[in-house]
Amino acid sequence: MSTNNRWLLPEGVEELLPPEARRLEALRRRIVDLFDTWGYDLVVPPLIEYLDSLLIGLGYDLDRQTFKLIDPLTGRLLGIRADITPQVARIEAHRLRRMVPVRLCYLGPVLRTQPDAPGGLRNPLQVGIELYGHAGIESDLEVMRLMVETLAVAGLINPYLDLGHVGIYRGLVAQSGLSHDAEAALFDALQRKAVPELEALLASLDLKTELRTMLAALVRLHGGTEILKQAKELLATADTEVKSALTNLRALAEHLSIRLFNCPLHFDLGELRGYAYHTGVVFAAYLPGHGRAVAQGGRYDGVGAVFGHPRPATGFSADLKALLFTAYPPKKSDGIYAPALVDATLDARIHSLRAHGERVVQALPGQSGGPMEMDCSRELVWQLGEWNICEIRS
Repeated sequence: MSTNNRWLLPEGVEELLPPEARRLEALRRRIVDLFDTWGYDLVVPPLIEYLDSLLIGLGYDLDRQTFKLIDPLTGRLLGIRADITPQVARIEAHRLRRMVPVRLCYLGPVLRTQPDAPGGLRNPLQVGIELYGHAGIESDLEVMRLMVETLAVAGLINPYLDLGHVGIYRGLVAQSGLSHDAEAALFDALQRKAVPELEALLASLDLKTELRTMLAALVRLHGGTEILKQAKELLATADTEVKSALTNLRALAEHLSIRLFNCPLHFDLGELRGYAYHTGVVFAAYLPGHGRAVAQGGRYDGVGAVFGHPRPATGFSADLKALLFTAYPPKKSDGIYAPALVDATLDARIHSLRAHGERVVQALPGQSGGPMEMDCSRELVWQLGEWNICEIRS
């Protein structure tokens, strides 16, 4: 690398400068504090682990996204985490091993070999929660409600929720007896919403007419709550797993309409986000005018089985950087500028303001620039025997 471009960062990797870094840290504190009020305990997993531990259980789907290197101390293969969820699952199952419901939260950097979408980042700052030990819809509802509150704390209001259930597709595939290759091709076409390709593939398979019809219907079953009624009719001959999944979605829709009445609900029964490890409902939050989800999650029961402690689980995660940059524009900086004086009264006033959470920047003797250059919209002025805060007129 020449001396002219040593400042370049790897593609898809970014750093934050003032004032965004300050805003990000303030948002991190607010979100972690919010999680605490709901009873979620913070854990801090390591950035790097032995690969066979990092990719076990939930992690096998992350293999292609994980940077790998050799540990010079042991010669074993290490991985830099691409997702914190598997690490939290390991902590809950192996380190905590409690029988009661366990609520954990986390926030930290991850690194991925590829961005999740074109133009995306490879070094997100992942934030999320996981709720272990309860298999009912009440825990899914709690996670979704907290997800919406998290977005509100970030300044993202009026999201709509997109819900699906992997049990519907999984049940139909099991009922069809499809081969691994046929299922993989069907899964790919369904995720791309490639209707002609999907129909041609189904026509080439040796399936009963009713199963072919039900699988083809998944790509069209998306919309409001009316979709659930249509699905009940179109999937009437499906097996118990499919019907149970539909019952689960109807119950969630009923409760969400009460608990999150101001959040529009959208259902997509062909949505198979996280199919490799999710076992039940999957959900994501979207904002009007934004094509990508700002937060997503789902149920993944059985987590911890590889550690001898299987537990039902549900949770959500988001990229804190994405939340920050998607939020409404921040208000103008309202820092307070203090003059470069050695004055006990001024020092006391500055100390008091900082103790109450105010941002006070004191000038340095002989410095260039003034309050506006220091991102201050107010200043301390000596008036009538005391230091008063005055607005700076631009």
